[in-house]
Amino acid sequence: MKRITTVYTRGGDKGTTTLVGGVRIGKQSIRLEAYGTVDELNAQLGMLASLMDEGSDKTFVERIQSNLFRVGTHLATDQSCTPLYASAKLPEGETEEVEKEIDAILDMLPEKQGFILPGGTMAASVAHVCRTVCRRAERRIVALADEAAVSPDIISYVNRLSDYLFVLAKKLNFVAGRSEKTWCNTCK
Repeated sequence: MKRITTVYTRGGDKGTTTLVGGVRIGKQSIRLEAYGTVDELNAQLGMLASLMDEGSDKTFVERIQSNLFRVGTHLATDQSCTPLYASAKLPEGETEEVEKEIDAILDMLPEKQGFILPGGTMAASVAHVCRTVCRRAERRIVALADEAAVSPDIISYVNRLSDYLFVLAKKLNFVAGRSEKTWCNTCK
């Protein structure tokens, strides 16, 4: 592995940054907003993982983090100028793996009706924050897809992740014995 000798290049001091392949774009670009939000999600997932016990759920969150690096690389590649590297593609079947995790969690949870107020344990609360950042990332990715090439599997994967994070939050509360609060639209 290559040693990092500097973290600054001064290349962005004038409001631009370099994409995969060397193309420079403005930092206000929807492309940068999309992969920057994916990076933010990855950081939030790191916080979530730090609050989780060792086990399959934490391992799966870390798998998602690794996949988000691929998503970010995909979004940081302007395919009209640069071909996608293998590292910018999700492995086959990753969206289906997220769906399997969702189904397994739903099978173990008691059914509850109503809108859930985000909260509960610290880990569940952070999972809800991750869910909302994931939804924002999805909106940014869809906006980018309106003007540039984005593989449909990237959009599907991120869409499914927010569903996973919702049920993971529910599971974390359930396992901890914390009751969820449902929204009461008639309460004051």
